[in-house]
Amino acid sequence: MRLLQAATFAAATLVGCQSASENTTPAEMDDEELAIRVEIPWQTLGADQWRRYGGEGIPEAWHISDDGVLHFTGEGEGGDIITVEQYDHFELELEWKISPAGNSGIMFRVSEDHDYPWRTGPEYQILDNDLHPDAQEGEDRHAGANYDMHPPSVNVVSPVGEWNMTRIVVNGAHVEHWLNGERIVSYELWNEDWKALIAESKWIDMPDYGMSRTGHICLQDHSDPVWFRNIRIRRLPQLVTEPKQS
Repeated sequence: MRLLQAATFAAATLVGCQSASENTTPAEMDDEELAIRVEIPWQTLGADQWRRYGGEGIPEAWHISDDGVLHFTGEGEGGDIITVEQYDHFELELEWKISPAGNSGIMFRVSEDHDYPWRTGPEYQILDNDLHPDAQEGEDRHAGANYDMHPPSVNVVSPVGEWNMTRIVVNGAHVEHWLNGERIVSYELWNEDWKALIAESKWIDMPDYGMSRTGHICLQDHSDPVWFRNIRIRRLPQLVTEPKQS
């Protein structure tokens, strides 16, 4: 990728992140956790913070616009992209929009030990709920879901072609999916409920799925055009240490 494109993306993303809300924090946060959270600086994930899964550079199908939007076009060489750094406990914020009948996703704690990132990283689903056939297979495939595991509690996704605001909070075994200001999914990794859901899902033959304690953030190439902007992350202290048993 040209250095000019990378610099433009980083600068524009930083401006966008400064305008994002600093006050929308996860529910049920006690005063001590809130005080810790607001003091932690954000890191902008500009173009120089991404590379192809299992390789170097960014595939040509991923374009950077002049206003800092990261766009998977579906044209030319594609592939999933991951963050250069790895994260264990974090809060990720970004905006996205999907193409008509489109499908994509955001994965976390991804390992490169396998051919594909979805063999290890749980996925925050991005989808056109109205036109993509996955939406007919169950609400755990809808936008904002923990894909094939936990459905969103409410449908607050914006119409196709409009921007959505996503937050993903991962702390120890605890995970929250937020969409447009609403917490729509909350779950615990590694406990008995998690293991039972795995046994009934498409991940049943993937023993490493969702088991990593640290890993990359991944943006998915699912062949459909998708746009991301104002991508930022901050590392959290591990305030949750063990999975909650059901």
